[in-house]
Amino acid sequence: MSVYIQSSAQISFQQPLTEQWFEQPVYCQQGFMRSIDPQDWTDFIQPKEGRRAGKLLKRAIAVSLTALREANTKVPDAIVAGTGLGCVEHTENFLKALVDTGEDLLPPTPFMLSTHNTIASYIAIMLACHGYNATYSHRGLSFDAALLDAFMQIETNTAKNALVIGNDELTDDYFRMLGKIDYWKKGKISPSILHKKDTVGSFAGECSVSFVISDSVHNHTIAQIKGIEILYQPSVSEVFQTIILLLAKNELGLKNIDAVLMGVNGDVAFDKLYLSVCQSIMKEKPLLWYKHLFGESYTASGLGLHVATTILKNGFSPAFLNYKKDKAVKNIRNILILNHFQNKDFSIILLSKC
Repeated sequence: MSVYIQSSAQISFQQPLTEQWFEQPVYCQQGFMRSIDPQDWTDFIQPKEGRRAGKLLKRAIAVSLTALREANTKVPDAIVAGTGLGCVEHTENFLKALVDTGEDLLPPTPFMLSTHNTIASYIAIMLACHGYNATYSHRGLSFDAALLDAFMQIETNTAKNALVIGNDELTDDYFRMLGKIDYWKKGKISPSILHKKDTVGSFAGECSVSFVISDSVHNHTIAQIKGIEILYQPSVSEVFQTIILLLAKNELGLKNIDAVLMGVNGDVAFDKLYLSVCQSIMKEKPLLWYKHLFGESYTASGLGLHVATTILKNGFSPAFLNYKKDKAVKNIRNILILNHFQNKDFSIILLSKC
């Protein structure tokens, strides 16, 4: 059973719910870039409910409803979410109240909205979706695991379509805590600084992204997901063999790959694996990147899929996505996405234009 991407939507520090970033991107300037929220939430959630919901939940609702509308889908057969931190703002609020009140008279709302599966459950209730519902929280592999699950639901004919969600927010306290272990670069940030290969740390972003995938092709269908592979602590040769097998399974070879989208984030400790893989087996291929536009987060790979989907939709990649050369890449039909989390969990996704 083939699996196709029907639509995608994002909220990040680029302009929300649009593809404006593809023509006029916003570049990072500091270590933590917060997401830009839609000006009017009432298009997605009632004001009464919106007052209780945190920003991450409202963002998830907005991108999910946008993706469903673009895919002409009212109720999906399955909802699968990935999140590394969940609604961490509500978690912090609940813990703060726990300390401030001496564990007495705790407000229930922050607790209920702090659980990691809140987002997928809330959206299912909104849509009256009684089908398969799951949430994955595996740090940097969270979105990839959710996508693989939804992919298998359709591939095995368990569901005809699925809503796949990736969401993470970051608070000031959590940002400072990760900064103590050199997660982030210090001082002013720019793409040129992220491009250097001798410094540690990246810059933080927030992620809200949704996709509708299904088993059939429509007029609005963007791309086909040819395959997804997840590896644990692979060597360069293991990654190479997995890519070759994935391409062979789809009757393709390295010559058919038009571009490689990498999750490089400017951290020398983690970028080495991407560059080693690409220089070993695909050094002649255009190498693209996306985290200089969206930042690093536990579900940033979902924004990588959104970038790849937008590239296939438009048929080319702008020059600012080219990692090696300041040059646009045209006529892209097959794109390979490589992501990993701290050199441990490695994901490979093969997309083809419909």
